[in-house]
Amino acid sequence: MTTIILLAPLLGAIVCGFGWRLLGEQAAIWTATGILFLCAVLSWIVFFTLDASQPAQVTLLRWIESGTLVADWSIRLDRLTAIMLVVITSVSALVHLYSVGYMAHDDNFRPGEVYRPRFFAYLSFFTFAMLSLVTADNLLQLFFGWEGVGLASYLLIGFYFRKPSANAAQIKAFVVNRVGDFAFLLGIFALYYLTDSIRLDDIFAQVGTLAATEIAFAWGTFNAAELVAVLLFLGAMGKSAQLFLHTWLPDAMEGPTPVSALIHAATMVTAGVFLVCRMSPLMEVAPHAKTFVIYIGAATAFFAATVGLVQNDIKRVIAYSTCSQLGFMFVAAGAGVYGAAMFHLFTHAFFKAMLFLGAGSVIHAMHHEQDMRHYGGLRRHIPYTFWAMLIGTLAITGVGIPLTYIGFAGFLSKDAVVESAWASGHAPAFWALVVAAAMTAFYSWRLMFLTFFGAPRWAHAPDTRAEEVATARAPAHEGGRAEPHHAAPAHGHHAHGHHTPHESPPVMLAPLAVLALGAVFSGMVWHNSFFGKHEQMAAFFGMPEVHHEAGAEARAGGGTETGLEGLAPPDADPAEAAALAESPAPAAPEDATAHAGEAAPNPLVPPLGGAIAMNAASEAVLDAAHHAPAWVKLSPFLAMLLGTGLAWLLYIRAPHMPARLAETNWPLYRFLLNKWYFDEIYDWVFVRPARAIGRFFWRGGDGAVIDGTINGVAMGAVPTATRWAARIQSGYVFHYAFAMVIGLALLLTWITFTGGAN
Repeated sequence: MTTIILLAPLLGAIVCGFGWRLLGEQAAIWTATGILFLCAVLSWIVFFTLDASQPAQVTLLRWIESGTLVADWSIRLDRLTAIMLVVITSVSALVHLYSVGYMAHDDNFRPGEVYRPRFFAYLSFFTFAMLSLVTADNLLQLFFGWEGVGLASYLLIGFYFRKPSANAAQIKAFVVNRVGDFAFLLGIFALYYLTDSIRLDDIFAQVGTLAATEIAFAWGTFNAAELVAVLLFLGAMGKSAQLFLHTWLPDAMEGPTPVSALIHAATMVTAGVFLVCRMSPLMEVAPHAKTFVIYIGAATAFFAATVGLVQNDIKRVIAYSTCSQLGFMFVAAGAGVYGAAMFHLFTHAFFKAMLFLGAGSVIHAMHHEQDMRHYGGLRRHIPYTFWAMLIGTLAITGVGIPLTYIGFAGFLSKDAVVESAWASGHAPAFWALVVAAAMTAFYSWRLMFLTFFGAPRWAHAPDTRAEEVATARAPAHEGGRAEPHHAAPAHGHHAHGHHTPHESPPVMLAPLAVLALGAVFSGMVWHNSFFGKHEQMAAFFGMPEVHHEAGAEARAGGGTETGLEGLAPPDADPAEAAALAESPAPAAPEDATAHAGEAAPNPLVPPLGGAIAMNAASEAVLDAAHHAPAWVKLSPFLAMLLGTGLAWLLYIRAPHMPARLAETNWPLYRFLLNKWYFDEIYDWVFVRPARAIGRFFWRGGDGAVIDGTINGVAMGAVPTATRWAARIQSGYVFHYAFAMVIGLALLLTWITFTGGAN
């Protein structure tokens, strides 16, 4: 069954890419779509029937064998894989179905030009690559899928190949991801060097040794586990668009909207979170690397939320929302609560896919207008899209009943992350997430109010809100180029003219209805399995019972089973758990943990056997999160109310206020509108020097040295030598006889002095 799930999308890609001429365009498209729905059904069957206590491995073929390097193409089937299977195949199947309607008529292609089979082939290949990544049993196979999703994203982001902005965006995504991939490769090389294997089980079995090993790297010596964990996370930063390697993600909006939904909800950007959770045994023995993960994730969540506050393109608002939510996931993973990270990944897939597909429905209704300032009052014209977007907004902002387990999906999963951040003892990360939650509510409801409420602005003069005023003064830039779509036109005639907005066809609305079910119920149904109850979570992820028992005894105050004494009790300050997670705990007494003559076991090494691994320090963080005080549990809800109320005040109650705020706080507004100037800084620091070096080698190296040498020899030395040789050929016999005598004299002289020896 898992083999079919993995390989069937590849078959769909082949059918659409090469067989559409035989089957016909429509038949090929529906074949690929049907294959994805089959994979989705099989994935849910695997998800519900999987015995998490007995993970399976299915070897498909012998792939690479060279010395000690052995890499079979195998499927690793455990709870982590099963979660990703349902996320990937479910969202991809719905995106395929949605695309049947969305891509039916695309103005970016000429009449009669065939483009849809290619689009569906890319979508199916994207799904196959991501499935290869999450089912991998070794790092080389995982890297194959890792690069496969990079290739597919390159093809899909630049699908509108006649648009220069799309071409620039696909190159930007490719180059930025190479930075992270280089670090990821270094991590794989280091693991093979240290463990003599790239199989996950072999690596996990040696994490204790890695934690006790020092390795020379660059200009220093580092702990092997810490170094490898950081390198792997740098790779995850590129794929999951974390701060400093995030700049490609907003530009990915240049692709068709269904591509955005697939990239941001189910495939490429979730790969980094999956990698950190998959490598949890290694991360557990690298506490400093986990701290690094926490602060990068918190900084990303805060940064992306601030930028999302002022974006005008409906897709870019949701894109920065994705970037921010990925930061939430990494904070939970860095805290050691991998279940909470996967929980938010799971619920996020449903409501984020619905938001993107809903945005596509709005764009479809508005004849490809993406500027929210040209919307307004659309809820009466596209009611089904409105209700879908409303459900997605309620989910992402975290609406629910406080201090209960009743609420939309984001209410439960986001709260789990925030509570884990508090329990980890990293107060700056906790408060960054709370502030990001308030900003998430603000920009999400701002999107809803600008799009669906107020007076229609698509048939009248454009709105005079803060974004228009501010952008007219200083249009934003992306990598040094102007973005004309930020500047509102001076009249009311937009790209869609005066056509009345219309609702999307049923083939586009049906996926929204299915995703709405996940956005509403997925949090409540699976809260206890992912995070809420320790026993249920341990069974869900197949974590060894001995692990849970040891953690329970440690939390009770014993700690001798794990070698960690004085772990934080349920009502302890989270700083105790943080101190435990950040530094190696003292070893247990030798007579209690090891036989005579044996070293005491490393207390950071977690028991293996489950889909995720948690040592006693992470267990303590999880327990502290479960017993967080009421104010911690209420903080994201109160932040949501604050952000929602402020959005209502500025865009419904007093719509003139944003203009005043923008004028009063012009430097801050411009700073946020230009995305903290990351693109401009990178352009100055990296792009321009690279171009200057390229020009130097082109003109000085290629032009002056290479071409100059060849041209100089061909046009200078050779003709000169030829002219001298022509002078020697005089035609007189006595000249030739004289040359022979000179040569004979030189030969005799050489023989006289050397004796003819070589």
